[in-house]
Formats: sequence, structure tokens, C-alpha cells
Amino acid sequence: MWLRHDLAAGLSVFLVALPLCLGIALASGAPLYAGLVSGIIGGLLVAIISGSQLAVSGPAAGLSTLVVASIIALGDYRVFLLALIIAGLFQISLGLLKLGAIANFFPSSVIKGMLAAIGIILISKQIPLALGYDSPDFWTSGFLDLFTSKNFLGNVQEFYHHVTLSSIIVAISSLLAMFTMQKVFTKMLGKVPAPLLAVLVGVTVSYIFQYFAPNLALKPSQLVNIPNNIFSTIIFPDLTKLFTNTQIWKDGIIIGILATLETLLCIEAIDKLDRQNRITPVNRELIAQGFGNMVCGLLGAIPLTAVVVRGAANVDAGGKTKLSAITHGVFLLLAVLLIPFAINQIPYASLAAILLVTGFNLTHPTLYKQMWKLSWKQFLPFIFTIVIILMTDLLIGVSIGLLISLYFIIQNNFQAEFRLSKNVINGIKTEIIELDSNVTFLNKVKLKKVLDEVPEYSVLTIDGSKSEFIDYDILEIISSFSFKAKDRHIELHLINIEMVTPPSRSSGH
Repeated sequence: MWLRHDLAAGLSVFLVALPLCLGIALASGAPLYAGLVSGIIGGLLVAIISGSQLAVSGPAAGLSTLVVASIIALGDYRVFLLALIIAGLFQISLGLLKLGAIANFFPSSVIKGMLAAIGIILISKQIPLALGYDSPDFWTSGFLDLFTSKNFLGNVQEFYHHVTLSSIIVAISSLLAMFTMQKVFTKMLGKVPAPLLAVLVGVTVSYIFQYFAPNLALKPSQLVNIPNNIFSTIIFPDLTKLFTNTQIWKDGIIIGILATLETLLCIEAIDKLDRQNRITPVNRELIAQGFGNMVCGLLGAIPLTAVVVRGAANVDAGGKTKLSAITHGVFLLLAVLLIPFAINQIPYASLAAILLVTGFNLTHPTLYKQMWKLSWKQFLPFIFTIVIILMTDLLIGVSIGLLISLYFIIQNNFQAEFRLSKNVINGIKTEIIELDSNVTFLNKVKLKKVLDEVPEYSVLTIDGSKSEFIDYDILEIISSFSFKAKDRHIELHLINIEMVTPPSRSSGH
């Protein structure tokens, strides 16, 4: 199983994770090594403890803005690491208290919207790299941040100087390698992971430029650049300041909450991609993530979560078990220890091409068509989740999507909790209100309106024979109406409905 599926998948995920680890560290305002160490811990420690077979953990772009703000507020990266340790302890506590089931309350339309939004953000972040733009400014969190004065608009006059023909050629060559070559030479190259093929082609094209067309050679800043010994530069937390600042604990809890929500959403999304329909034990996952973030804090890394991009790449590459995630962690560790010089030959444009394809798969046009065909009740939460995430961030976007889904759920309950039928029997107006299996307080307003509209000198039957639960508020409204019915000469019949004493009648008035 490992040789046939998980080895190749682990290598593919490694090639996807490497640029993300580096880029997210830059976006987070953290040392470059921090993203790589976080990826290694996610691949080795978290994957071993986790019960998920396909999810892959590592630094998450969705937390980068929060990390930047926390580092600035605390004024010292070593103090920020204390907040990360607290975040890990918080996640372990949630797991031990078995609070991971919160993931079950996220509708499918919201999760699909989150995936699509991440795909759009991923594509937008890779286009500048594919064009040769070597500034890390584009790794900011939030789609709209790309167009602020400090990013694209602020550099638009100099953008021409950053875009290079050689990077564009490398990116296009890598994309062609992933699409055309694998389709044409399927039998020969079928077992070669598409990302590996893209990297090999990119490195080859880069070498051709370097030796045969020096004027097109890529600049050092357009190639991956990691130090020969990243572990010699590790910054450790300052444990003496753990209880000196309440901001440390506040930031730790916020990081823990956001990392937990992102992990639970991503786990839910990856489980939906699992062709074997395996379900991840979410409480165990929170414990695994908690231990991972504690170790990240102790070893100077940035926060990690389960990451949809890595998990989706794992599924696409044919990963079958958690060995693929562990393999990707081993590859990351071996790469930074043994062959940093080889990694430094990889063009960013090739890695951008890999991520462009992954992002496109996450936000594929057929997904939008499928959601449109379902119904407005599915499409609106889906599209609003995408738009709000692009405008703000992951947490706000998912929250708005949930609120819209909740609105449709409440609306359905309004329509489904009772049915009204009208008839005329022997010249007497007769109405029947048939209650559903569960009648809640959400239907109070509509029921009051229907009862107020019952005409005088008529017959009304309220049938609760199919009801398993009738909210006390509903019973109270019906009981109050029974007194009004006598005054309006309405003949009222109640079936399987318990009368209660309304507050206005409890004192004998």
C-alpha cells in the first residue's frame, strides 16, 4: 500500500507543502524556518496521533493575519510562541471534553463554499509568482488585500520590471507537463506524480536558461532559498514571561479557537473527498492538533491546522492512509537536512504552477453549476461564503454562510410545523390545523395569525395526533385561544393536545 500509493502521494504533498510552508512564514512575519518546522511537525507528530487517514497538517494561510497581529502586539517572537503553546493546551482541552462534534453542525453548502474560496485565494496568490514577481507582499491573508496600496496597486508602476519572460516560460512549461505530457504519455509517466513532473521540467528549463541563454536566467529571488542549517537559527519561547502579560493568554485562546474551527472544517471537507467514506474522530484530531501546536511553540514554529490544500493534493495524488502524510513530513525533514542546495534550484514559478492546478480543482466551474442546480437554499449560503471569505477572512465568511443556512432552516420550520385546510360543511365554515411531528416556538407568530383569522360562528379542529413534541409556548397560545373561541362563537375541538393555564388566567382573572 505504501509503495503503491502513499509514497507517491507523500512526495506530491511534499512538493505542494514546501512553497506553502515558506510563503505562509513570510506572510506571518515569522522567520523563514518557522513554516518548514511547522510542516515537519504536522507531517510527523500530528499525522501519527491523528485518526484521519487523508488529512495533512501544516501552517495555514488563514491564520497568518492573526499571527502577524499577535507578534506585533506582544512585541517579541519568543513571547508569541508562549501564546501558541497556550493555543495547543486549549485544543487538547477541547478534545478531552469531547467538543469536536461542533463540526457536524456545518452545512455542506458552507463547506463547499469554503473550499472554493480557498481555491480562488490560492490561485490569486500564485499568479504573481508564476509571472516572476518575487515580492512576498502577495502572501497576505485576504483576497482584497492583493489590491491594496501596499500590494499590487502600490507596485503597479514597477510591476513590469518584476515580471520576467523566463518565469512565465517556466510556469507554462510546468503546467503543460502536468496536463499534456501525462495525457500523451500516460503509460510511460502514469506513475510519476504530476507535481514532481512539473518541478523536474521547471528545473530543466531553468538550467537551459542558465547555461544557454544567460540573459533569461532566473534571478536568485525567483528560486527557493532556504539556509543550509535551518535548525541553527531556531528561536525558543521565553517561558519566564508566561504569566507576565494577559495578552499572551488572550491571543493563545483566539489562536486556539480559530485553529480549531479551521481544522474541523478542513477535516469535514477532506472526509467528503475520501472515496472510502472514512470518518475522522474529531476529538482525537483536536488532541493531535493541540500537541502539534504545543510542540510548534516549543520549537519556534508557527501555528498549524489541518489544511484543505494539502489534504486535497493528497487525495488527488492517490493517498490511501496516513502514511502519505507521514511520508510528506519525512521528505520535508530530509530535504531541509540533506539537500537544501537541491531545493534551492526549484523555481517558484514551477511550484506556483502546481498550486494553480490545486486551486483550480478546489474551485472548479462544475462545482458552481452543481450548486446552482440544487436550489437557492443551497446556492446562496455557498456563494455568500465565498464572497465574504474573499472580502474578509475564513472565520467571518463561514459564520455568514452559517447564518444564511440557519435562516433557510428556520424558514423551512415555519412552513412545515403545521398545515391549514379550510372547507364548508352544511353551510358552516370548518377549518383544520394539523400539527407536524415537532412544533417549536419558532412558529408562534404564524400560528397566532392563523388563529386570529378564524371567522366567527365556525368550527376549528387542532389535530396534534402526529406530534411527538409540542413546545410549551405553542400549548399556551392554543389554550389562550380556547377562551377567545367561546367569545367568538367558535366551536373548538382539540385532538391529542394538552391544555395549559395561560399566565393571564393563572390568578383567576
